[in-house]
Amino acid sequence: MALTDKNQLRQTIRNAGLRATPARIETLELLHGVKYPVTHADVAHHLSGLGFDQATAYRNLNDLVVVGIVRRTELGDHVWRFELVGNEDPPHHPHPHFLCVDCGDVSCLSEIPLPKASLDSIDQIHEVTEILLRGYCRKCKLNGI
Repeated sequence: MALTDKNQLRQTIRNAGLRATPARIETLELLHGVKYPVTHADVAHHLSGLGFDQATAYRNLNDLVVVGIVRRTELGDHVWRFELVGNEDPPHHPHPHFLCVDCGDVSCLSEIPLPKASLDSIDQIHEVTEILLRGYCRKCKLNGI
């Protein structure tokens, strides 16, 4: 459920120990309104329409990562993407993503349960931090890929 009440967003930021600046509130509101991880460029583009620069967007994203409100993920294409850490998840508990190798679209696969029982049986694994599926999305496949 998207959280768009600015007072709640402000309180979430303050509860994490940060100042609730207008840029942080707008960043958090944007992240609550999307269903997929967004790039720094996406956030910077959104904030630029509100008078904030790219450095402010980058700094605020990193601050939100440090306090555990936002997760930063790199999906093998050398682009950092940012998404909310869900209220239902323990902090920094990742979920699988799908990356289209043609168009670059990213989808969250939060409905796919991670195979905890099978991971527990492998001694070399301490913690899984990312599961990534790559392939072609429906749009690219239907367009002749």
